[in-house]
Order: sequence, then structure tokens, then C-alpha cells
Amino acid sequence: MSIRLSVIFITYNHEKYVEKALRSVLTQETDFDFEVVVGEDCSTDRTREILTAVAAEYPDKTVRLRFREENSGRPTLNVYETTKACQGEYLAYLEGDDYWSDPHKLQKQVDFLEAHPEYIACTHDHVMIDENDERIRDPETLKVGQLYEWSGLFTYEDYKYSGKWPGHYASVVSRNIYPAEKYDYTILYRAHDFVDDALILLFLLIQGDIFRMNEPMSAWRYVKKAGGKNWNSLAMERDLLRDDCYLSQTMMKWVDNAVGLSDYAKERAAKDFGSALKLWLKRPDRENYRFLKDMYDYNIKEVVCKGKRTSLLTYSLKTIFGKLFKAD
Repeated sequence: MSIRLSVIFITYNHEKYVEKALRSVLTQETDFDFEVVVGEDCSTDRTREILTAVAAEYPDKTVRLRFREENSGRPTLNVYETTKACQGEYLAYLEGDDYWSDPHKLQKQVDFLEAHPEYIACTHDHVMIDENDERIRDPETLKVGQLYEWSGLFTYEDYKYSGKWPGHYASVVSRNIYPAEKYDYTILYRAHDFVDDALILLFLLIQGDIFRMNEPMSAWRYVKKAGGKNWNSLAMERDLLRDDCYLSQTMMKWVDNAVGLSDYAKERAAKDFGSALKLWLKRPDRENYRFLKDMYDYNIKEVVCKGKRTSLLTYSLKTIFGKLFKAD
């Protein structure tokens, strides 16, 4: 590859923030050339106009503006197609409402990966900001960021068992694993319409370890309000339990096909079935029965029992009585 690094810059209706985000990329100070591949998902505001104007101010930078003719309907599809268009040896990620706070971020991370071929990616610390660029200090909101509290080596085992992730989306710089097509990466958009970082980290961690630096070099804009169009706001009106169980199930199917499942999968599969059963017992309607059966048909039959004779009724009763005896 002739291009050292590609920046995957994803944006949709970010007119209030996108200029700051793109400038934080284009003002990066590096001793190598990099490209910025912009995946713009047919915004209805001034996002495209701003992108075009800012890119024109940096004629010495390679900015490829990929303007979709129609909205994808799945932000994850925009991520996938933008990623596939990248030519760099390394990949960096940024969404149009976040920004990089250190002009040497890319240089530091590429230097690290060059010096440490044993790692497939590196990440770093971040700060959380609100919609007005003010640093968030509310303890309850900051608890959300605890997902990324980590230092140093992060492995696939950590990903499965720790309940943590090695870094926020905007902090990731990785080797470009996609041209080799070692696995079917279309699961990136097929698994979920919005969530892509869980899959990206999975792709990386089954192929190598990640190192997390303690230095904050990016800002994560966390906005959660009624009527908002970002994921955290939209999530307020979604069934996140159901979303998470189906995403987990899809990821298990992919992992099983790619590298095989571990004992962790049995634990997670049984847990998600238990969540579905609890929901059905609370509200035994058709929708919840469908959810319960979906969790049983794969999670229990294919992962937990692996061909052993069982039934939805039998396993449900076993789960219920198991919890009752455990409570005693």
C-alpha cells in the first residue's frame, strides 16, 4: 500500500460540529501522508457544504468526499463501505460530532504500532464533552465512560470477560485488516443498524492484542436528550435489552464460523436466554414469545446444549427452578 494511513470519517447531519471534527484531522502533524475518506450519509442540513469548504482549505491533504445519493438507512453500512474504500496501511476512526484534541495523535499511534508489531491496534484515553463543547463533569454521565477505563494490554479474553472495551471509537488506530479478507466482515452492517464499534473491536481482537495509552487525545461528544438524532438519544426509545441480545447472538454465530466458540459463549448464551425468559414471564405476549424462541433456537439448542435433546418448555422450567433453588 502506498498510503500510510486512512482516516475513516463518518458523518450525518453534523453541521454544528463537523467543521471542528474535520479540522482536527486535517491539522494533524505527521511525517507521513494520510488520506481522509469521508462517508457522508446524505445529510439534510449543511454538513456537505461545510465538508466541501473545509476540504478546499487544505489542498495539500487528500480528502475523498463520498457523498451518498440516498441515506443508507443503516449507519453501519456507511461505516463498512467507507472502510472498504480506504487504501491505508493503518486505519483511524472519527465521527463528525467528535474531534481529536492532540495534533500529534496519529503520529504517536503509528509510531507505537511501528515499534510494536505484536499489537494489531492501539487506543488512548479521551474526555467527554456535551453539545456545547463543555467538559462533562456530572458523575452519573461519566459512569458511561467507565466502559473504556483500561490501561496497557487488552486481549480477546479481556473483551469477553472484563466488561470493558479498550478504547472509544475515536481513539482507535489499527492495522488495515480488511484487504486480506480473512473473514466475512459484512457482519459489520448486518448485525446492527447503529452499533459498529463492538464488531470492529471483535475483528481486531481475534487477530491480535490492543494497547491502550493513558494519554487523552480525543473528545467524545456525549449527548442524550429526547428528540436527539445521535445514537445515545435514539437509544432512549429503543429496546436495548432485546437489541443487545440479538447483537450478541449474531456475533456468536460469526465467531463460531470464524474461530469457534469458547466456554464464554455458553455463559453469555444462557444469560441472554434468561433475560428473554424473564421478559416473557413478565409480559407473555406474542412479541416476547418470538424473542424467547429466537434465543432458545440458537443460544440454547446450538450453543449451550449442542445437539442434546431438550425443548423450550423443559429448558425454561429448568432455568426457572435453577434460579429459585439458587435464591434459596
